[in-house]
Amino acid sequence: MLHDRDRIFTNLYGEQPWTLDAARRRGDWDATKDLIAKGRDTIIQEIKDSGLRGRGGAGFPTGLKWSFMPKQPTGPAYLVVNADESEPGTCKDREIIRHEPHKLIEGCLVAGFAMGCTAAYIYIRGEFIREAEVLDAAIKEAYDAGLIGRNAAGSGYDFDLYLHRGAGAYICGEETALIESLEGKKGQPRLKPPFPAMVGLYGRPTTVNNVETIAVAPTILRRGASWFASLGRPNNTGTKIFCISGHVNRPCTVEEEMGIPLKTLLEKHCGGVRGGWDNLLAVIPGGSSVQLIPKSICDTIRMDFDSLREVQSGLGTAGVIVMDKSTDVVKAIARLSKFYMHESCGQCTPCREGTGWLWRMVTRMAEGRAKVEEIDLLWDVTKEIEGHTICALGDAAAWPVQGLIRHFRPEIERRILEYTQHTRRAA
Repeated sequence: MLHDRDRIFTNLYGEQPWTLDAARRRGDWDATKDLIAKGRDTIIQEIKDSGLRGRGGAGFPTGLKWSFMPKQPTGPAYLVVNADESEPGTCKDREIIRHEPHKLIEGCLVAGFAMGCTAAYIYIRGEFIREAEVLDAAIKEAYDAGLIGRNAAGSGYDFDLYLHRGAGAYICGEETALIESLEGKKGQPRLKPPFPAMVGLYGRPTTVNNVETIAVAPTILRRGASWFASLGRPNNTGTKIFCISGHVNRPCTVEEEMGIPLKTLLEKHCGGVRGGWDNLLAVIPGGSSVQLIPKSICDTIRMDFDSLREVQSGLGTAGVIVMDKSTDVVKAIARLSKFYMHESCGQCTPCREGTGWLWRMVTRMAEGRAKVEEIDLLWDVTKEIEGHTICALGDAAAWPVQGLIRHFRPEIERRILEYTQHTRRAA
């Protein structure tokens, strides 16, 4: 479990002001010029050595991603920060923006320098009205203090930062759809290759990273890669912000060490499951797009990328959704299926047509209006969607349904049997 001395986000609950003066008292913008003076190669190597993996869901090694940017770009290159936090159950980035915006701004500067970027764009979710106001004011503070802009932080590096408000489309959380939206086009994913590191925003080299990923970078560089790597578990290092909602006594957003047992996380920070641990039915551990896990797995599972992948789920954005035994689990997954049907951009046929099929089939099964053999048909439909679309929204729609069938098939069969018996008696 994480010690207070190892916390990166020390104002996560807004107990202190978000302003530049308060941020400096917390250690932000401390000798930023010296961090930049380390040079591009050294910064990227330290991020690699720290083991930092992307905090937006995919978990790709951050230092490796930064290294894909051209060493000598001839013209503009861009950093794009994904603040389009649209994953149901996830609310970590908005807390960073609301209470610690200067960590993000300083992270943009350091990361931008490491990748040779001339500017950065923060693409924020349109519904985050107050958060955008805070971030806009914090950017102005940083400009006025000479921390960004020409000769940023006295480093000799020129770096501009822009805030762009989206319109609240879930699909714009996908990096190439986000780039399309930034360019003023319809938010639809691009085919890859070419990858954004070669042809991204305005056809220029671009890296897209999550808010949390960028915000932790300056602290890693100050305290050292070995410090960050000492937290968590091998290949799953550092700290992570977990958003815990649902049937717990105290829902919360909390920074903890990677690899913390799920049971410990819920009991230490949330007062446990409503009605006690034995009242737990299932948990969605990483935002709505990952497969739920039943109590039998929750008893021992650790909250990191690799542990959750081994049980055919995922850490994702670490949006932990807890469901006790009062939950209608089939209806809950049907509701998520409706969300993904609504948010599909319609570009890929398997996703455009398949997400509607999933919603209609799971909705019927929630009511029992189905046949037992249709459960296998539903599974086949998820497999026809998974891995057959340009972006991962198709996978995100398929996985919750797969988790339902894998762990709660008897519940679906029970409903079908009861409905069939009731229909026969009524006839």
